[in-house]
This record gives sequence, structure tokens and C-alpha cells, in this order.
Amino acid sequence: MTIFFASAFTPKTSNVHEVEADIVDLAVATEFLSTLVAAVKAGDLVDVLKGEGPFTVFAPTNDAFAKLPAGTVENLLKPENKAQLVAVLTYHVVPGKVMSSDLKNGQKAKTVQGSEITVTLKDGKAMIDNATVTTADIEASNGVVHVIDTVILPKM
Repeated sequence: MTIFFASAFTPKTSNVHEVEADIVDLAVATEFLSTLVAAVKAGDLVDVLKGEGPFTVFAPTNDAFAKLPAGTVENLLKPENKAQLVAVLTYHVVPGKVMSSDLKNGQKAKTVQGSEITVTLKDGKAMIDNATVTTADIEASNGVVHVIDTVILPKM
């Protein structure tokens, strides 16, 4: 599958080009997802998200991680908190390829982490739990990415 970068999804380089990329490669090529990339690496989830899939990833931006209480990200990235980090990250992943057109108001979806997320459609926007989808349907070779403005957290 070929990906064309749109204005809301700008690669680190300034020239626009097409890329055949999996979910991890897409995130790595996107400056505003660098915190997510660091967390995925710390959680040893790179190989999983480079796997065959398909996966649907609700990808929090750097700004979304910055909204967490001070020290939260640093704490999650510590080796002794790896299980908690993996739980948070896998709560952002749903098995299968779910495009925005597939979402229904009130829909529940089971995450890779095991808990359910809830979809709300309101005023032309899609929300996943308390996060708003800011960019939808970024297709990857092994699934789809929807960028969200808030880190969603499972009940722990």
C-alpha cells in the first residue's frame, strides 16, 4: 500500500514523497509522534507493531503526552514500569483495520490490552474515550493510524 503524506501528516524531511510504511515506520517519520515512538521502543513493542496485523492504532501526539501530569511519561519509561507502559500503549491498539467510516456512535472495541474503548461521534468529530481524533485514516501496510489529542488510559 502506498502512502501519500498530507498536510496534517508531514514527514521530517521537507519534500513530500510517497512511502510504503508499516505503522512504526509511519510514526518514526512523523515528528509530532516522537514521544509515542520512544514509548513503543521502551515497551519493546516495535516488532509487534511491525507485525502482519492488521492493527488500528490511536496514536497520541507529543502534545497529548505533554498533557499528562508532570513526570508521568518519564515514570512510565523507567524499566521497572515496563508492564504499566505496555498496558497503556496496548490500550491504544485495536486488532483489525478500523477506518473512520466504520466507527459508530456508542461503539465499543476491545483493545489489545484487554479493556474496551468507547467511540463517541458528535459534531462531526470522533472521540475515543476522552480523546478527539484529529487526523483519521492514515493507512499503513499493516493497518491504519488515527491521531488523537489525548493519551487514553485503561483503568488500572
